Amino acid sequence: MTALVDTWDLPAQHFWLRGEVPDQPVRFDADFGGWNVYGHPEALRVLGDPATFSSDTGRLVPGLASSTEGNLLQLDPPEHQKLRRLVSHAFTPKVMADLEPRIAALTNELLDAVTGGDRLELVNDLAYPLPVIVIAELLGVPSDDRHLFRQWVDAMLQSSEQISLVDRSEEQQRMVETALEQNRQFTDYLREHVADRRRRPRADLITRLVEAEVDGERLGTEEVVNFANILLIAGHITTTMLLGNTVLCLDAQSEQAAAVRADRSRIPAAIEESLRFLTPFAAVGRATTGEVELAGQRVPAEQLLMVWIAAANRDARQFPNPGAFDHTRDPNPHLGFGRGIHFCLGAPLARLEGRVALNLLLDRFPRFRTDPEAPPEFIPSPSMTGVRRLPLLLAP
Repeated sequence: MTALVDTWDLPAQHFWLRGEVPDQPVRFDADFGGWNVYGHPEALRVLGDPATFSSDTGRLVPGLASSTEGNLLQLDPPEHQKLRRLVSHAFTPKVMADLEPRIAALTNELLDAVTGGDRLELVNDLAYPLPVIVIAELLGVPSDDRHLFRQWVDAMLQSSEQISLVDRSEEQQRMVETALEQNRQFTDYLREHVADRRRRPRADLITRLVEAEVDGERLGTEEVVNFANILLIAGHITTTMLLGNTVLCLDAQSEQAAAVRADRSRIPAAIEESLRFLTPFAAVGRATTGEVELAGQRVPAEQLLMVWIAAANRDARQFPNPGAFDHTRDPNPHLGFGRGIHFCLGAPLARLEGRVALNLLLDRFPRFRTDPEAPPEFIPSPSMTGVRRLPLLLAP
């Protein structure tokens, strides 16, 4: 499959997708001004030790430092656990089971809109709107506003360069300013909904956050806004990339695609392997709280680490033949949803949406395939691996 990957217009930084192996599992990058972690056991150690490797990385990135109030991704214990407990009930197995009929109905509605034609653009027609509608309904924001969510999020993901801590280019600075402005617009939008729930509570997740108490105190407005921001963004981007990547991987492996079509019980395993092979969130950041040794390297305190979980998912020390997509891979201890206390809260929802959508897509269009004249377009961000456009041909 490596030869096919070479034909895809992937972000240049994703060397592991081209079959290249890093010369060291942990390496300092002078241009970046921080450390890159590529190895699977090294990534496991970093992700599993929040006391040594803090999630509060904003303070180390010039121009990006911001409040961590309510931002699950930037919080460390004990604050992280307190806030995570507030919404964990929204992603329990029972809630997921109750959501499945709604997810199936939405998928059918979206596919109904393209029935009769011989083409489907997977992202616009299904992979983007489905998870956005689901998470918007859970939170209680209008799903009809999804064009706004996409506008704001797309602007945050436009950069094809990794931010440098030591020598930021004018283009990088413009990108940072644009992302900050789009995020401000997004949080202003959510702030209005939070204020509305304080006046008029409803049966939705924003209301639960507004009314929730941590250690006897209600959450502040900024905590609720940042919390909802993370849930809305991560709650749809993950599934959008997961579904697109799984379809792309199966399309490139005709024998495996045929096996999945014939036996739908294989779909969950195919999703898991796509999470390993084309990891949606390719990297996460951590900051050292003190000097530490990692893979023989002495990493000082207050250093930024980029943990490239996508590269760790190709570590031959953990995965035999890591450059091959193999949906029968077992075990498959990939890090596609992270690990440790920050393991993706919405992983059960993303897996459910992917399974339901792929099943129904195969029901409707059992012989769909990519369009050789319209290759997939990938999100340019170096920290993500996912298609933003994937045209499919539906006729046999």
